[in-house]
Amino acid sequence: MKFKKLTNEESYVIDKKGTERPFSGKYNDFYEKGIFKCKKCDASLYTSKDKFSSGCGWPSFDDEIIGSIKRVPDLDGKRVEIVCNNCDAHLGHVFEGEGFTSKNTRHCVNSISLEFEPTDKLYKEYSIAYFAAGCFWGVEYYFKNFKGVISVASGYMGGHIQNPDYKMVCSGNTGHLESVKVEYDESKVSFKELVELFFEIHDFTQKNGQGPDIGSQYLSAIFYDNNIQKEIVLELINELEELNYNVATSLHEVSKFYEAEEYHQDYYNKTGKLPYCHTYKQIFK
Repeated sequence: MKFKKLTNEESYVIDKKGTERPFSGKYNDFYEKGIFKCKKCDASLYTSKDKFSSGCGWPSFDDEIIGSIKRVPDLDGKRVEIVCNNCDAHLGHVFEGEGFTSKNTRHCVNSISLEFEPTDKLYKEYSIAYFAAGCFWGVEYYFKNFKGVISVASGYMGGHIQNPDYKMVCSGNTGHLESVKVEYDESKVSFKELVELFFEIHDFTQKNGQGPDIGSQYLSAIFYDNNIQKEIVLELINELEELNYNVATSLHEVSKFYEAEEYHQDYYNKTGKLPYCHTYKQIFK
């Protein structure tokens, strides 16, 4: 593994687990859109959407990119250290139960442990896919814990009403499906692998909803952005039909995605519950 050469000041914090002075770091009062990476190994750690102001004097985040952070209890048992899961670089400490955000978590990170990459570079590197497979809580849960996935947002897609809310979509009159927007790193996971996961986490043969959730907003669908994605989906559907599955999943061109209300985002992690109508069943080898 190749690491960047660190200055003495950087090494004091990153290698020797030191702490920079509060309110001194360049990312403390910093809210540009992009991604925060590990200063030592360049691994992606946090996105700007999870950064917030806590007034503590160090950059604060209420969530991390999946699989990027490792928690290590301090020897005195009073605090929990956070380190880069790729290279063990010291980042800071994590605190829970403070009530700053709905996620009730604060990653208190040293600016000197981070390197920022702005949005224009971020979105040249990551790709987007959209899926509908019943209640978006469970779909988000499984995609968010899959390799190569950077972020997942629950929302609404495919309808004819602008700016729908949850109550409107639940009426079944907007044409929208409960959907998820999956941001992923193509160097780590392919669109085909994401589609395979999609089929493996829900009953794609059910025609009237998903599990106990009945209604047009809960139908199974994939939204494709280009002909390559469309062909990949059609090939997998053909493979499933050869296995004697009656596939009810429909295909649609990508349309405007409306992000759902905050209380729907990351629902199962917030509540500590597990999906009630989605389970994983391996189909593809």
